Amino acid sequence: MSHSPGVEGRPLKVLHVDDDPMNLRVVQEILGAFGHIGVMASSGEEALERLRTEAFDIMLLDIHMPGMTGIEVIERLRASPGPESSTPVIALTADIYSRRPAEYVALGFNDFVSKPILVAGLMATIRRCVAPPLVTLQQAVG
Repeated sequence: MSHSPGVEGRPLKVLHVDDDPMNLRVVQEILGAFGHIGVMASSGEEALERLRTEAFDIMLLDIHMPGMTGIEVIERLRASPGPESSTPVIALTADIYSRRPAEYVALGFNDFVSKPILVAGLMATIRRCVAPPLVTLQQAVG
């Protein structure tokens, strides 16, 4: 696999939150193969604590977790007064029938990836979420 540069060609620091150790391990391997740094959290509470103390380029967040769900995590994150509130977040779920991708965006997620995770789709979604916004000609001219 080729390396996928992050912001300005550097590896991305990715927080991956999932209660399933196998999912954490698989995504960790995928991120590492592309030269990114994966940091794992096994609960919503752990994820929010890490976000308060560390900066991440993006977060991959499982929706269905015991205790605090991914929906509750995104609600708390987006309501946070700190800089972590603007961290891009991708929803990960095997339950693709309960919500359409646009509904995840309406909840505060930047994008959505279904499980089982397809490597190319995950990496394309990560790139899209961390890419700087395009400036239109009208915005540039002012």
